[in-house]
Amino acid sequence: MDTDVAIIGAGPAGLQAAIHSARKKVDTIVIGKPRNSAIHGTEFENYVGLPNIMSGTDFLMNGIEQVRSFGGRLLEQNVLSLSRDGERFRISLEDGDEVIAKALVLATGTTRVKLGVPGESKFANGKGVSYCAVCDCNFYRGKVVALVGGQSEAVVDAEFMTRYASKVYLISPRFDTDAKLLDAAEKAGVTRVEAAVEEILGETRVTSVRLSNGDVLELDGVFIELGGKSSVDLAMELDIMPEMDDSLKVDRGCATAVAGVFACGDITGKPWQVAKAVGEGCIAGMAAADHARKVSE
Repeated sequence: MDTDVAIIGAGPAGLQAAIHSARKKVDTIVIGKPRNSAIHGTEFENYVGLPNIMSGTDFLMNGIEQVRSFGGRLLEQNVLSLSRDGERFRISLEDGDEVIAKALVLATGTTRVKLGVPGESKFANGKGVSYCAVCDCNFYRGKVVALVGGQSEAVVDAEFMTRYASKVYLISPRFDTDAKLLDAAEKAGVTRVEAAVEEILGETRVTSVRLSNGDVLELDGVFIELGGKSSVDLAMELDIMPEMDDSLKVDRGCATAVAGVFACGDITGKPWQVAKAVGEGCIAGMAAADHARKVSE
């Protein structure tokens, strides 16, 4: 489907960008799952106009209704990849569809979700626990690995790792992604395990994981991928290189180094506050709408 402005990320920054883009009367689509936002299921305060503690989930739901009231749309899907197509951007979704946009706003945030089990911290930093299969795939040629996660990023990267590893497990108590992605991964040789990882085991390096069903799987590496791709991952697909702290450099108009690509929210650096995210979302949404109009001329 074609659109003027595509906003990747359904948190405060992305929703505010969508409100201001849609108010400029350009076709606007938000792509993302609100439950993946850092404030979903939490509470926050110190936001102007809200004197009491606010439910993060309510905040997001209200924002989505505002986006729709101005004519914007929400696609609750993860993005698999980005590419340039002349002056436009091609966005591949987990259900196999594509969105082609004249302007792009990256607003997914940066945080890598931790599994939070014993052994995770011990074996991070090159000892068998990784948060990026594409980054570290070469270290696991001919080895046994597990991808931990039930969303599209973990499923797609599990299939990807079959090109390197001798055996690939995909572990999650439930899988929240398109069935076609799971079928493709299993056809590539991925072994799906419906259980939770309770502990990562080893001495100096990872040697196995203990699961909630009582099984212990012997392996050499664990890739923890508990959400969709971050803005950094997606930006690199467009040759936008992150700063040393993994933030994206933007100008005062929230524009990146690539024409037509804007970024807002946590991805642009600290402070990681809703107020900053919303302010940058406003700027990025208006700038993206203006760029889309120029492409249409």
